[in-house]
Amino acid sequence: MNLMKTKIILAENHKIVREGLCSLINRETDMEVAAEAENGRVAKQLAEKVQPDVIIMDVSMPEMNGIEATRQITGMARNMKVIALSVHSDKRFVRAMLEAGARGYLTKDCAFKELVSAVRIVMENRYYLSPSVSESVLQDYIRYSSIDNAAMGSRLTDRELEVLQLIAEGNSTKQIASCLQVSVKTIETHRRQVMDKLKIYNVAELTKYAIREGITSIDA
Repeated sequence: MNLMKTKIILAENHKIVREGLCSLINRETDMEVAAEAENGRVAKQLAEKVQPDVIIMDVSMPEMNGIEATRQITGMARNMKVIALSVHSDKRFVRAMLEAGARGYLTKDCAFKELVSAVRIVMENRYYLSPSVSESVLQDYIRYSSIDNAAMGSRLTDRELEVLQLIAEGNSTKQIASCLQVSVKTIETHRRQVMDKLKIYNVAELTKYAIREGITSIDA
């Protein structure tokens, strides 16, 4: 009898980490890596094409970070389960991933067997948080999620978050327009809206804000 394997997309911008995890996961009898992505934008495209069971998602990636990719993927298909795998244990990143729809959160110093366990747990429609992420993080999330949701109207839209990340990563307006396949005028409008909402009117401060909020990272 053939065992139905859990189909996984591995989204991680460091190739050597991706290759190592891919090799280890494919040794598991009940799992297989169906595709690999080097950034959140590619992960979203592959999710639409491959229709995986689980996406193991790095939080800090170039072009589109794991938080935004998770938000768009889970909004598109709730049956796809995202597990965050991050160097960050800060509760802001954990809350952001949970709010985006992730079912699990592990830090990169975890053992591989913990990742395997997390995959199996989320496949049972349960949540998994790494022990290194304190219980207070979950309590914090539950306590403030209703307050945050009430303030959603003042938040940046998905497209504005994409534009902010690309600005923070040093792309010109023309480059961003090409990447998102829209006009330069559209990007200028989004850029102005981002600045107006955040009350930040220069690129240096926008970049600091994006790094502080986990929208991008220095190494991305």
